[in-house]
Amino acid sequence: MREGSRVVSKAVLVAHGVAETGGREAIGCAVADGEMQDAWQGFLESLLRRGLRGVQLVISDAHTGLRCAIRAALNGVFWQRCLVHIMRNVLSRVPKTAQAFTAAALRTVFSQASEAQAKDALSKAIGLLSEKYPGRRLGCA
Repeated sequence: MREGSRVVSKAVLVAHGVAETGGREAIGCAVADGEMQDAWQGFLESLLRRGLRGVQLVISDAHTGLRCAIRAALNGVFWQRCLVHIMRNVLSRVPKTAQAFTAAALRTVFSQASEAQAKDALSKAIGLLSEKYPGRRLGCA
């Protein structure tokens, strides 16, 4: 963004919602100086003032400021890490030549119908990947 003659970095804060019917829609957008907790918290509180209700789950990246803002503004709402960010973290820990194989192994985990099946698929994926790439920390944190 330009302020006078200089270019300054800004953050665009965006929220998408899923209606009871399953339809997705953008429910808010704002420009902030950064992704600090106060920026995210103000943004989330503005959504609440505009009538946002019934939030049960927030899916996002693991940015500390955002997670703190979610706890403050949407107290008691469950939080889940975005699948895209989990995949990026894991794929960054294996060689480029192994990324397609690794992604396929992880997709099987996320396609399971139950938590028990997902845990079983995760154990198998970790076993496979640990065997192929010993010594690599493949965690999703």
